[in-house]
Amino acid sequence: MRSRRFSAVPRGVVWALAAAFLLQIAFAALQPRPSAVAQDLPALPSGDVLRALSLADPIPLAQALTLYLQAFDNQPGISIPFLQLDYDRVEQWLARILELDPVGQYPLMMAAQVYAQVPDERKQRQMLEFVYAQFAADPDRRWRWLAHAVIMARHRLHDTSLALRYAQALRTGARGSGVPGWAQQMEIFLYEDMGEYAAAKVLLGGLLASGQVTDPHEMRFLLERLQRLEAAEKSSPASKKQPRAD
Repeated sequence: MRSRRFSAVPRGVVWALAAAFLLQIAFAALQPRPSAVAQDLPALPSGDVLRALSLADPIPLAQALTLYLQAFDNQPGISIPFLQLDYDRVEQWLARILELDPVGQYPLMMAAQVYAQVPDERKQRQMLEFVYAQFAADPDRRWRWLAHAVIMARHRLHDTSLALRYAQALRTGARGSGVPGWAQQMEIFLYEDMGEYAAAKVLLGGLLASGQVTDPHEMRFLLERLQRLEAAEKSSPASKKQPRAD
């Protein structure tokens, strides 16, 4: 095939091609810049539907959903602060993942140490209440996340009543051999921190009398702690008040 020289091309064709090229550049320059739009976290079907979709092996599906949720704040071209997420939808995802994999701990870790860290008290409380509700389903495995909720309620939210409710659930619910003594004694620590030495003494005395503590070193530590509580109670301003004479 013989090639033609450029000079042989009609001028009209050359000008038409140049005009088309310039129009293409102008059209591209006038187009608005693409903007990333945050997508809402989608709703999940019920746990029964998810188990059916998992084909009798729910663990891989639970792990896939966990990875999706964990990465959801980083969408193409945009990073979404946790504070802007729909926490009702987040809670639904965490609950569904736990339904698929009840032994897994990662959803509770995310609730307690990721989503509960946002500077929004309502959302913090929502995540702590989620941990508290899920704790009851498997206390001997999930105790550490409720212990974390106790600390957050006391020192982040400054809500002693809430911290006591969580600590009481730890004391009465998490009684397995794998639960450390300090977790079961958090309620005692809180009462002592509040100056409620009598209440702390009652709980500590009950723990010693229950026979749960069998390690000699821990027993000696708790007995010494009981003596310190008794001394603190005697020296407290409330104990020094004289009864009023009628």
